[in-house]
Amino acid sequence: MAVNMNDLTELLDMLEQNFSFLDDNGSHVEAVVCPSAFSQRALLYTVSVLYIFIFLIGLAANTLVVWVNVRAGKQEHHETHLYILNLAIADLFVVATLPVSVSSLLQHGHWPFGDAMCKITHLVFSVNLFSSIFFLTCMSMDRYLSVVHFGNTPGQGKRRWIRQLICVGVWLLALLAAIPDTYFLQAVKSSHSESIVCKSMYPAESMREWMVGVQMSFIILGFAVPFPVIAIFYALLAKAVQSSADQEWRLGRRLIFTYIVVFLVCWLPYHGTLLLDTLALLNVLPLTCALENVLYVAMHLTQCLSLLHCCLNPVIYNFVNKNYRYDLMKAFIFKYSTKTGLARLIDASHASETEYSAVENQGPL
Repeated sequence: MAVNMNDLTELLDMLEQNFSFLDDNGSHVEAVVCPSAFSQRALLYTVSVLYIFIFLIGLAANTLVVWVNVRAGKQEHHETHLYILNLAIADLFVVATLPVSVSSLLQHGHWPFGDAMCKITHLVFSVNLFSSIFFLTCMSMDRYLSVVHFGNTPGQGKRRWIRQLICVGVWLLALLAAIPDTYFLQAVKSSHSESIVCKSMYPAESMREWMVGVQMSFIILGFAVPFPVIAIFYALLAKAVQSSADQEWRLGRRLIFTYIVVFLVCWLPYHGTLLLDTLALLNVLPLTCALENVLYVAMHLTQCLSLLHCCLNPVIYNFVNKNYRYDLMKAFIFKYSTKTGLARLIDASHASETEYSAVENQGPL
């Protein structure tokens, strides 16, 4: 059974039965149109459990990163903490919206929070998700330039000012990217039940164009542009340090490889699924029942995988870094050891350490 694109309005009505605000950047074709090859109830419960796990881990890890970086930034004025701090804030707000999504999923798409919350929750989620990806992209460029071109050259104050402007620009760009879809969101009554759903109500005369445009913007801004930039700049950074035989440099290259692989593994499946859905909307791919079922399941599962990035970012960009571990130890231990002199003793020991990897020491951490 193939679904013609002239039936878009009917398909969107069908979508309401299982809608959650996380699906705004996802598939607009639901398996309820065809005989389902899986248990939708089991899938939604599984996704809910995964979201709760991501929420708990992401909330704890990113809150810790924000606290440590704010404390270290105030005391030591490390301007290189700026990107990491903003990244953690963005990831923190992303996972903070997940309980709302879980509540809707467990009610099979019912949205009990009203029209304003429909827009606000989606806006917060989208802005911070875009910001998280953009900050990762900026960090890859900043690390390469800091290590290869700038190093310890004068002008730290100017570069800190430039980083601050970039951070402001990232937040503004993320806001602009999230506004179009958020504008059309409404909490409306389902035509198939008494439940209320939060969904995008695009103009009827240009519905397909808007759907394709929103999904393509997410693919381009969320993966097609950021990933090549991240891969290229980290590859250039790895090449710049490959002549060194020092153990720290070898660990640094492994860390660079980890940055690239984690971003690819978390985001490629989601954007690949989103691309397939877009091609189906454009009638490039025939929308059979088999594809419809695959898209429905894949969109939910790959969304979980992409959000796992909010839990991995604190680990690969913070906890593996010795400077961060020092700041973390100082935050928890030194705070209670000033009277004993332990803080001054360990501070002196830390100051004597001079062998840091270029990725760790020069990067925007």
